[in-house]
Amino acid sequence: MSFGKSHRDPYGTSVGHLIEKATFAGVQTEDWGQFLHICDIINTTQDGPKDAVKALKKRISKNYNHKEIQLTLSLIDMCMQNCGPRFQSLIVKKEFVKDNLVKLLNPRYNLPLDIQNKILNFIKTWSQGFPGGVDVSEVKETYLDLLKKGVQFPTSGSEAETRPETAQISSNPPTSVPSAPALPSIVVPKNPTITLVPEQIGKLHSELDMVKMNVRVMSAILMENTPGSENQEDIELLQKLYKTSREMQERIMDLLVVVENEDITVELIQVNEDLNNALLGYERFARNQQRILDQTMHQEEAANTTSGPSAPSCDLLDLSPNPPTPRASLGELSSVNAQLSDLSK
Repeated sequence: MSFGKSHRDPYGTSVGHLIEKATFAGVQTEDWGQFLHICDIINTTQDGPKDAVKALKKRISKNYNHKEIQLTLSLIDMCMQNCGPRFQSLIVKKEFVKDNLVKLLNPRYNLPLDIQNKILNFIKTWSQGFPGGVDVSEVKETYLDLLKKGVQFPTSGSEAETRPETAQISSNPPTSVPSAPALPSIVVPKNPTITLVPEQIGKLHSELDMVKMNVRVMSAILMENTPGSENQEDIELLQKLYKTSREMQERIMDLLVVVENEDITVELIQVNEDLNNALLGYERFARNQQRILDQTMHQEEAANTTSGPSAPSCDLLDLSPNPPTPRASLGELSSVNAQLSDLSK
């Protein structure tokens, strides 16, 4: 059945024709019944996965229609959840992810932030693997490459809705799309990949536990303190943690590039994201702290009076119901950074 088109046309196959209709800009909203029908064809026909991926590529390739891109991404999401390894294996290839999806993040497409974040969420989620032996090495490589370029991946929950970062990977995003400073790029020598032995894995897990503790401590301090009425001891510790955590993040990024162990890579990615969220939280806190300080100084100058700020006393953190975790000294934190550095050699 040709549907009036050459079979060489990606839309000329049975599943390609349905994909074209289901993702056409004139469609008001997602037709989930039609999407499921497409999944059935992909799962039950020999060429279904290959033909579907070709049609999906054509729909998003050099497409400036945001509605069609949105519908196509929704279809891809449903297919990845309902189709088997034959389809999933084709989608996570570099040819589809890097050469098609990532290109949509270019500023010239001017995609809305929610669509950009959906693309990034795909890449992040797919890089963590699928059941059924799907090879995700190529999408993982793309994910790590974007991380090294400073692309900020969205987080879950309300944080993802409020963060102003975009996924733009160009240094000249359009003025209509808000942007945030990217993390500094880590220039890593092209060392061969390494496979950690059990002793190294045990050591790394121990040091990553310390990194996780730092994240908990930073988060607790930020929750316990309000800009303008801070506990000075807490803030001094927070500043030290921030500096050390930045160094830790650089070492983790170095390890991500060279470590071959799949499970270790997944954990490093998660720790890096948690660490990055804590760092972003501190930076927001510091900006608000400085803003309030400036306002207070202006008010004092205007009134020509001085008053001593009050700092309510409060405990650093309470990790209940978990047992209290002792604070790490700055020396211990520096030791962690040095030990992480050893693992990447």
